[in-house]
This record gives sequence, C-alpha cells and structure tokens, in this order.
Amino acid sequence: METKEQLQQELRGVENWEREQEDLWFWERWGKLPFQLLDKLTPKFLHDKINAVLDELSQYIHSGSKYVVSKQAALKRFEARTLGEVGALPLRRMDKAADSVIASRKTIATAQGATTGFGGLLTLGIDIPALLGMSLHVLQEMALCYGYDPEEEQERLFIVKCLQFSSSDIVGKQTILRELQQFDSRTGQQNGISQVAAWREVITVYRDNYGWKKLFQLVPVAGMVFGAYLNRKTIEEIAEAGKMLYRKRRVLERLQAASLEQ
Repeated sequence: METKEQLQQELRGVENWEREQEDLWFWERWGKLPFQLLDKLTPKFLHDKINAVLDELSQYIHSGSKYVVSKQAALKRFEARTLGEVGALPLRRMDKAADSVIASRKTIATAQGATTGFGGLLTLGIDIPALLGMSLHVLQEMALCYGYDPEEEQERLFIVKCLQFSSSDIVGKQTILRELQQFDSRTGQQNGISQVAAWREVITVYRDNYGWKKLFQLVPVAGMVFGAYLNRKTIEEIAEAGKMLYRKRRVLERLQAASLEQ
C-alpha cells in the first residue's frame, strides 16, 4: 500500500491534470453552433429516434437499466471476491486495469464510429445513442477498476458527473470539481440527488457539445474516417476523465484514513 507521501504525490498529479482541462480550444467554446446547423439538416424521424433513446437513457440514473455492466469481469480481472478487496489494492494495479479497459474501449469505439460513419446522415441517429451508451459503459468500468459499485445510485450519479465534466466548458468543469469535492459527504449526496431530475439536460448538453464533430460524418463513406477518429477520441477523453476523477476519490479516501490512524 502507498505511503502518505506517495498518496499526496498522486493527488498532486491528478490536480495537475484538472488544471490542464481548463485549457479549452477555441472551437470547443463554439461547439453548439454547428449542431444548430445539423438540427436544420436532420430529418424529423431521426430527431424522434434520438429523443426516444435519450428518454431511455434518462432511466439510467434511477435503475441502471440495461446499461449497467457486470461486476464479475472486474472481480475476475483482479482475482478478487468483492469490490471491497479491489478497493484495497495498490493504485498501480487499479491504474493498470483502467488503462487496459481504456485501450479496449477505444478499439471498439473506433470500429463503431467507422461503421456508423459509412452511412453519413442516415446513420447519425444510430451513432449518437450508441456513443452515449458506450460512454456510460466505460465510466462504469472505471468505477469498478477503483473498487466502486456502479449498481449503487450514488455511483451512477458520480458517473453522470464524470460525463458532464468531459463535455463541459471551463466554468462547468470548475463547478463539477467543486461538487465532487463534497460528493462523499452527506451534504454532497443531498445536493447531488436533487440534480437527478436534470439528467435529461445533462444528456442534451453532452449531445450538443460534441454535435459539431458529427458534421464530419454527414458525407457518406468519407464519414468512416472521421467517425472512427472522433468516436475513439470521445471515448478516450471520457474514460480519462472517469479514471482521474475516480483515482482522485480513492486517493483522498486513503489520505483521510491515514490521517485518522495517526
């Protein structure tokens, strides 16, 4: 297990990563404008299909629905019987498992993006919900890698916050980081649960923020290249956010435990 000094060094590493997230590119600030154009180009039946899937995703925070991943694969990966045992493992083992998951999910996202990108606008209605579902899966796997149970409502809320963080602007990222600092406290949970009703808005913001990327997929065939790259990049960014935020949470818990033992 890590020493207190090692944990503090790990925490500084995560905090440096958080500061790096504040450096937004110019096009990220204008991310919604191209999606407004995309809305005008997208047929109504595709809008209806996307909204139907988003409604289904809104049930995730309450019940997990079909998007909850199995814990057995994570336990097998660590040769553990419970997630409590996983949570007691050294950080380097957790990090190695998380990196393995990220590499696997990036490969899947690349293939999925190429497939849906081939059809241009006609397959865009499939790509958006598919990418959202994949995002939820990889964040749950990040939770499992650090010993947290995504079947618990509290963890599903944390996952939603990770999803928000990855698609927010600088102000949104700062707000979410402040919220997560108090996440495990009683007050933090109460404030978080009160935001469950805004899940639909979270998904809409996420869709809008990466909607500009999907403009590249409007051209059939050529969309394969853009779709493969953009989906891979999106999953990579989301998985990295989940890894770092869950990693920070585990480090803070261990630092708190070390302080109580002194």
